[in-house]
Amino acid sequence: MALRRGPAPEHNDAGLQPERTSLAWGRTTMAMVVAAAIFLRWMPHHGWFAGILVAVTLVTALAINLTQKIRYHRAVRGIASETVHADVVGVLFTSASVFVLGALGIYTVLFLPVGG
Repeated sequence: MALRRGPAPEHNDAGLQPERTSLAWGRTTMAMVVAAAIFLRWMPHHGWFAGILVAVTLVTALAINLTQKIRYHRAVRGIASETVHADVVGVLFTSASVFVLGALGIYTVLFLPVGG
C-alpha cells in the first residue's frame, strides 16, 4: 500500500482537535517506549521473561505509531463532515496491552525468582 503524498488535510476546527489527539497518541507511544526501556533493565534479574514484556510493549508502541496517520485523517474527515467517531478499537487495543503488561509485570516481580 503506497502512501499518498500531498497537502495535509484541512479542517475548520479552531480548537485543533485532531492535532491534540495526535499529540496524545504520540505521548502514549513514547510512554510505551520508556516502559520497554525499563523492562530491559529487568532482563539481568528476570532473564528471558522480561524480553516478553519488552516485545509486547514495543509491538503496542509500533501499532499505535503505524495507525496514527489513519486516525488523524479519519478525525479530519469527521470534522469536515461533522460525524466524528471515537477510535474504540485503538483505545481497547491499548487498554488490553496495558492490562497484559501490568499482569505480566506483577507476575514477574512476585513469582519469578531473581536471577533467572
